[in-house]
Amino acid sequence: MNVTFRFAERSDAGMILDFIRELAEYEKMLDEVVATKELLEYWIFDEKKAEVIFAVEDGKEVGFALFFHNFSTFLGRAGLYLEDLFVKPAYRGKGYGKALLHELAKIAKERGCGRLEWSCLDWNRPSIDFYLSMDAEPMEEWTVYRLAGDRLHALADSARMQ
Repeated sequence: MNVTFRFAERSDAGMILDFIRELAEYEKMLDEVVATKELLEYWIFDEKKAEVIFAVEDGKEVGFALFFHNFSTFLGRAGLYLEDLFVKPAYRGKGYGKALLHELAKIAKERGCGRLEWSCLDWNRPSIDFYLSMDAEPMEEWTVYRLAGDRLHALADSARMQ
């Protein structure tokens, strides 16, 4: 495997969106993707709220990881949260996913982060097995909660309790 990595640049916003759509299709969630190239340019490159690295083989981007910093109050330091990791189907089984995680761990270490974490869909057994093989620890006592769309706006617009 001859893989290199590079950070995404503004001109890659369309490719990032293509990777997101491919991931969403794999996860049977394509209808939930409302991201646009312009939104990605704004939030990733103008506001710097996330970063993207590509796994590159012979000049072709074969995988990507989108991540951002979070913070652990218990550790008293930042961490990296991996939002998406995706390797194109034709390149799976060649070690690119492992290489991307290795690169993210290296970035986290270089930045002094206390941890690298992510979520995985319960039905995605191939990914779960892959993460376990990398010695990742499942956080089985934790449940993710989310407010989005109308629910987020309703809470934001509701009167505060006195």
